[in-house]
Amino acid sequence: MSNIAEVQIQCPYCGEETAVQVEFTDTPSDYVEDCTVCCRPIQFHVARDEDGQPSVTATREQE
Repeated sequence: MSNIAEVQIQCPYCGEETAVQVEFTDTPSDYVEDCTVCCRPIQFHVARDEDGQPSVTATREQE
């Protein structure tokens, strides 16, 4: 079973919805990727919730 999934996120800068591919592991991870529309840096937090379901949070960098 693949731990890579495509998820829809909303850019915290321009508000545009876009699809991103993220890898879910047992350890939460953070990384930065530029918005494909406005090119500003989005901070991603990828983890699993209490039920083990994938969770992605997209915020402005250094927020």
